Amino acid sequence: MIRQLKKRWLVFGLICGLAQVASATDPGKGDWPMFGGRPDRNFVNLKEKVPATFDVKSGENVRWSVDLGTKAYGGPTVGDGKVYIGTNNQNPRDPSIKGDKGVMMAFDEKSGKFLWQLVFDKLPAGRVQDWPEEGICSSATIEGDKIYFVNNRCEVVCADANGDSANPGKGKVLWTYDMIGNDQVFPHNLAVCSPLVIGDKIFVVTANGVDEEHINIPSPQAPSFICLSKADGKLVWKNNLPTQSLVEAKKAGGAVSAVGLVNQGKLAMHGQWSNPVYAEPNGKPMVIFPGGDGWIYAFKPDNGDLLWKFDCNPKEAFYVLGPRATRNDFIGTPVVYENKLYIGVGQDPEHKEGVGHLWCIDITKTPTNADKDLSPAAKKAGDKMESILDPKAPENKDSGLVWHYGGPTKFGADRIYYFGRSMSTCAIADGLLYTSDLGGFVYCFDAKTGERYWEFETNAAIWGSPYIVDGRVMIGTDDGVLFVFKHTKEENEPEELEMGGKVRATPAAANGTLFILTESKTKLYAVSEGK
Repeated sequence: MIRQLKKRWLVFGLICGLAQVASATDPGKGDWPMFGGRPDRNFVNLKEKVPATFDVKSGENVRWSVDLGTKAYGGPTVGDGKVYIGTNNQNPRDPSIKGDKGVMMAFDEKSGKFLWQLVFDKLPAGRVQDWPEEGICSSATIEGDKIYFVNNRCEVVCADANGDSANPGKGKVLWTYDMIGNDQVFPHNLAVCSPLVIGDKIFVVTANGVDEEHINIPSPQAPSFICLSKADGKLVWKNNLPTQSLVEAKKAGGAVSAVGLVNQGKLAMHGQWSNPVYAEPNGKPMVIFPGGDGWIYAFKPDNGDLLWKFDCNPKEAFYVLGPRATRNDFIGTPVVYENKLYIGVGQDPEHKEGVGHLWCIDITKTPTNADKDLSPAAKKAGDKMESILDPKAPENKDSGLVWHYGGPTKFGADRIYYFGRSMSTCAIADGLLYTSDLGGFVYCFDAKTGERYWEFETNAAIWGSPYIVDGRVMIGTDDGVLFVFKHTKEENEPEELEMGGKVRATPAAANGTLFILTESKTKLYAVSEGK
């Protein structure tokens, strides 16, 4: 049983040659057109009204539900009367299409009627690049009559939102950008990024990573982050910072230790599966990339020039496969709120639970050093460097550190760490930050100071993110329960709604309807009042 422990959507301007979009903390009523709703990726919708209760078994307040494949991780996006979801082909819509595939589906928002699908073959390299039966994990980004997503073949896809009028039930691809063919990207396990569309450009994390031995990076020269033209999918700029050090070391000659570079925070550890974010702190446009080396990077959107970087691992952290490692990268997506960036670190859930860190970074800071590094200061501790994580320390006056929570606890504590590896994207509203870790703990913090107001143990793994809507905070677990908390700094006992399958994707609210995805019995539910 559950036990409690302790308890500006669009503003347009022409800056640097881009028609920029200024993100807001609350999209208000209307569509939910991308992962996180808006370019700041904050899972918040305070103005939508959704049912206080619903029951998927009896059908109370369930407008419609549809069957998907057996996996659907990315979560729904909603725009212009349609709902889009990536899945696999284990429950074929078209019986003539057989076998394991990646599938992007479109449904009518009001009725749940199936409209069309795009189907993609698996990559020939197998599970190292395109894991079996995972389907498409990218959430589609909707803009006008087009959608953009990354398929299982490591291609950025632009598709017609209306499908193919000449072939009912089928989608229509307008252009693709092949990250393997064009840039020699080696996606580890799967390419999953949900594209960020800003003005006339698209930004994508490529998933470039390690091979099946989990040590070597086959393609360190390949980009980890790319910028494409929205009109035709042509490359504008690219960057390989998380693997660039390996390229440089090989050029210098001599023995190169990938493990050594990883543990210096200079090389991607595993894969790269997070999503980019856009912000304009003090009117300064930047696109923010969470790297597979555990660093956050900010670039000028028009040309890819580095603005700043921040190391989200203490200098003493180390990386090995499995739960012992204390160095992490990113599964969750950064969130920007009131000119600060919030991110929790984590790893592939196959690496199990482990020590994690939650960071608040001031993105208005301009670096004063040649490396453009806003990371916390470090001091010598024996033969190793150790991070100084006190934001008030004199050594950190020029860093971007606002606050930090996490790391190992002292001997005798209930848990061996304060905050575990996380797959969650933070949700922030009214100065309150909600997040979770893989071990099943849900947290509420003061977003400004980092003070922890409460935590709650669900006793089940959490893969998704909290979602703030209509005065409540929702988050699902692997036990198939959707926990619904009050949006308050006061600890409170959540309502528990049985969903009939694992809830690994984050809910989304649009136009008075709450969309919830379940796995195992993989369904997409549309919940609205009086249905």
